[in-house]
Amino acid sequence: MYAVIETGGKQYKVEKGDTIKIELFDAKKELTFSKVLLVVDDGKVEIGTPYVTQAKVKAKVLEHGKADKVIVFKYKNKINYRRKRGHRQPFTKVQIEDIKVGG
Repeated sequence: MYAVIETGGKQYKVEKGDTIKIELFDAKKELTFSKVLLVVDDGKVEIGTPYVTQAKVKAKVLEHGKADKVIVFKYKNKINYRRKRGHRQPFTKVQIEDIKVGG
């Protein structure tokens, strides 16, 4: 069984037991994703319009952190223009606990 969820403007394909990094959430222990786009269970496919009604994905928060630094370097030839910036994207690491469909 797997599901496609939407969070932070991105879509993730998740199964029970998966560990994923998502956009930073203020949750301390548990998260529930209600924006479920698709659920596949033993060949039975449920596609939402735009979301599957009464489908929820529960996840446990493992940690909060920052990703590796990405260097952004702008350069223009022959005019002494150089700009160096770094960025570390904050994330929340979660483990998928359960996928529920229906009541």
